[in-house]
Amino acid sequence: KASGAMMIKQPTSMIILTCFMLTATTVAAAPPQRIISLGPVITEMIYLLGADDRLIADTTYCNVPEAAKSKPKIGSIIQADVEKIISLAPDIVLANPLASERQLDLLRHMGIRVEQFENPATFDKICNMMAALGELVGKEEKAQAIIAESKATVNNIIRRTSRLKPRKVFIQIGFNPLHTSPKETFINEYITFAGGINVAADEKSGNYSREKVLENNPDVILIATMGSDRSGAEKEKKTWMSYQALEAAQNGEIHVLDPEILCSPTPVSFAEALAYIVPLIHPEWHGEEE
Repeated sequence: KASGAMMIKQPTSMIILTCFMLTATTVAAAPPQRIISLGPVITEMIYLLGADDRLIADTTYCNVPEAAKSKPKIGSIIQADVEKIISLAPDIVLANPLASERQLDLLRHMGIRVEQFENPATFDKICNMMAALGELVGKEEKAQAIIAESKATVNNIIRRTSRLKPRKVFIQIGFNPLHTSPKETFINEYITFAGGINVAADEKSGNYSREKVLENNPDVILIATMGSDRSGAEKEKKTWMSYQALEAAQNGEIHVLDPEILCSPTPVSFAEALAYIVPLIHPEWHGEEE
C-alpha cells in the first residue's frame, strides 16, 4: 500500500510541475495583442519592431511612418480620450512623460496595464528604450538587431570623424528666447559624434543669447527650430547671415534643418540624422568609407 501511495504521489507532482511549466511558457509567449501608443516615438518604434499589426490606436501626433496616420486616434499626447481608450479594451497602453498622470491613474484603476517611458536624453538611452519596448511586445531579438545595426553605423561615423579637425558648432532649436542644447543630450551628441565642438555644451540650461554666439564665433550654425514653421527658421538664418564677423556667415555654413530630423529619434533615425549632419559640419566628408 505504501508503495502504491508513492506511485500515486510521483505522477501527481509531475503533473503539477508540467502544468506550471506550461503556464509559465504560455505567459512568456503571450505578449500584448492590443496596444495603444500615447507617443510618436513609441509608435515609430512599434513599427520598426514589426508589431504594428497589434497597434490598435495612437495619437494625432503619431505621423511617422505614414501608415501610423491611418490608425484610430485617441486624442493628443497630453490629453487623451479615456473613454475611447477603455472602449477599445487594450492589453497595454504605452505612454510618454507628457501624458496626463490623472488619466493614466484612471486607466490603471480600470484594470488597464500602463507602461510609461521617459524621454530618452542620449543615444544610449534611446537604444535602452527600444530594448525595453521590444521586451514588452515580445520582439526582443528584433530590437537587439535594430540596436546593433544602429550602433555599428554610429560607431563607424565616430571612428571616421575622429580623424578630422574638430569644428565649432552652434545648434539653434528655438527662438524668442534663443534656445540651444547643452551636453548630456542626444542633440549635443549629433555635434560631438559628427566631429564638432558644441559651443554651448557647458550651459546649465538651453537658454542662450546672440551675444554668446558671436563671442564663441562658431564655424557652423545649424537651425532646427522645433514647434515653428520653416519660414521662422529661414528668418533666423538671414539674421545670422547679417553678422558678417561670424565665421559661419563668411563661409556660408548656416543650415536650416527639418526639426523632425532631430527632435524624436529612434536608434534608426538617430543614425540617419547623424549621417545627414556630418557633411554639414565637414563639407569634405564622403559618405562611403575610404
